[in-house]
Amino acid sequence: MGSSVDWQETAYRENYEKELLGLRRRLASDLSCTADDLKGTLKNLYIMDGADWGGRGEVQSISLAAAIAAYETIIEELKNL
Repeated sequence: MGSSVDWQETAYRENYEKELLGLRRRLASDLSCTADDLKGTLKNLYIMDGADWGGRGEVQSISLAAAIAAYETIIEELKNL
């Protein structure tokens, strides 16, 4: 794997882990937060992802993709509780 892709994978992984940590902290500290709340945010993230008419750039696209994946992961975890 070339170094031109390494930074992208590193950025994705770091953003994904930060988002997971933030979501887990939110769930632990805000007992009123539900999977439906997270699904609402995820819906908006999907909209943002599809609304790239201005060209957000690769770094922002990676960050958004990582956030979407983190929300999907947490929502799936909540389903399995």
